[in-house]
Amino acid sequence: MVNKKVLIIGYVWPEPKSSAAGSRMLQLINFFISQNYKVTFSTPCAKTDNAFDLKRIGVIQIEIALNSTSFDVFVKDLNPNVVVFDRFMMEEQFGWRVAEQCPSAIRILDTEDLHFLRKGRHQAFKDNNPFDNKYLNNAIAKREIASIYRCDLSLIISKVELEILKNNFKVDAALLLYLPFMLSEINETDFLRLPKFNERQHFVTIGNFIHEPNYNTVLYLKTTIWPLIRQQLPKAQLHVYGAYASEKVTQLHNETQGFLIKGFAKDVNEVMQSARVCLAPIRFGAGLKGKLVDAMQNGTPAATTSIAAEGMSSLITACGLISDTPKTIAQNAIDLYTNELLWHTKVNSIPSLFNNFFSIDKHHKLFNNAIAALSDHLIRRREQNFTGQMLMHHSLQSTKYLSKWIEEKHKKV
Repeated sequence: MVNKKVLIIGYVWPEPKSSAAGSRMLQLINFFISQNYKVTFSTPCAKTDNAFDLKRIGVIQIEIALNSTSFDVFVKDLNPNVVVFDRFMMEEQFGWRVAEQCPSAIRILDTEDLHFLRKGRHQAFKDNNPFDNKYLNNAIAKREIASIYRCDLSLIISKVELEILKNNFKVDAALLLYLPFMLSEINETDFLRLPKFNERQHFVTIGNFIHEPNYNTVLYLKTTIWPLIRQQLPKAQLHVYGAYASEKVTQLHNETQGFLIKGFAKDVNEVMQSARVCLAPIRFGAGLKGKLVDAMQNGTPAATTSIAAEGMSSLITACGLISDTPKTIAQNAIDLYTNELLWHTKVNSIPSLFNNFFSIDKHHKLFNNAIAALSDHLIRRREQNFTGQMLMHHSLQSTKYLSKWIEEKHKKV
């Protein structure tokens, strides 16, 4: 394919220093650059100070508007070979416009994580109930899976989520591609130079505070886990990092308790390398947890939960400790913090396992092959996806005319 062009329609401008979602988006952008695509990134969202400078890596940046025919003109003129929707909400807004203006463009959905799974788990947690199918079959599931069917390919970050889609919802495997984080290999020589057990101190946790599972984790640490740890390690500190810390977060700061709200981390590597143990007792959510990836890359073992480790539990089991009860989470953290042999055993396991799991070369090849197969057989693949055709037809009718009504309404204001 000559003069390949990809349009990425972002939910927000990428902020790789603020969230795993931002890092994921940058990985996708770098994939397309490596395959010699001309990359255009667009979003209706306002840009923040934490946004990555995409111009620096040769990406064209375009602001777009919701419910506006200006997008139709823009996308038809661009005429991309591939369009990537960043989360199902962007496909809902712009998918029908892309289908109308650029029918031969391959439509790819990056789910980031399954929003309906995260939503269902959060509701089960609030209800204090075990998570089951009644929480899985929620309104978000209907919207998100409809979006998956309307696209030619959906990128799924976790094998657990892949199995949920295939087994619980009977989504055709041909519409799905398992694509975890695509990361450069850990250089073992550089890894050996990282600070050792005795050169590190204190605990660390990190996460964007806008993301509800992260805020809940900090509360859980404050009220339940950290007091248990401090009973045995009275001089230890927990350094809490994350973007967009609100007043309710900063009010948790307590130097007497060693619970320190540090705010935005300018350099996550520096933060992780100074800490001896990463704490990530996440109780609900979905996808892969960027904080655990950051910890492994910097030789920092983690005390975490099965939800946090989901999608990479074999990797986390080898490189950290997993438990779901407060006492055991706290004891795991204490053991990693005080047992130098255990600490080194976990850390030494990281490079080879990490490199195999997140191999950028392997996953780039699989993604590129999937796009090539779609490009060669796009019409036939769409004909085989009747459910997608049906949903696109109804989406074009309902979403299209609602959007046009909103656009006309705004003209009169």
